Amino acid sequence: MKTLHLVYFARLREAFGCSGETVSTEAATAAALVAELAARGGAWAEELAGQRLFRLAINQEMAQQGDPLPDGAEVALFPPVTGG
Repeated sequence: MKTLHLVYFARLREAFGCSGETVSTEAATAAALVAELAARGGAWAEELAGQRLFRLAINQEMAQQGDPLPDGAEVALFPPVTGG
C-alpha cells in the first residue's frame, strides 16, 4: 500500500469539489490510479473514464498513463491548457 498526494486543477477541481486529497492505494501505475478514481462514479467517472481530456504529472513531471507511481508521490490531474 502506498500513499499518494493528489492535486486537482481547473475543471477537475470544480467537478470533484476539492483541490486535492491524500489517498492510500495499491495502484502501481497512473492508469491504475485513474481507473480507481473513475470507479468512484459520478463526476469522477465522467471526467476520468469518458471522452474528456486530462493530463497528469507525477512529482511535477508530465507523465503517461503507464508510468509507475512511487510511494509518497504528488500526482496532479488537470485539463489540457489552451491559450492564445
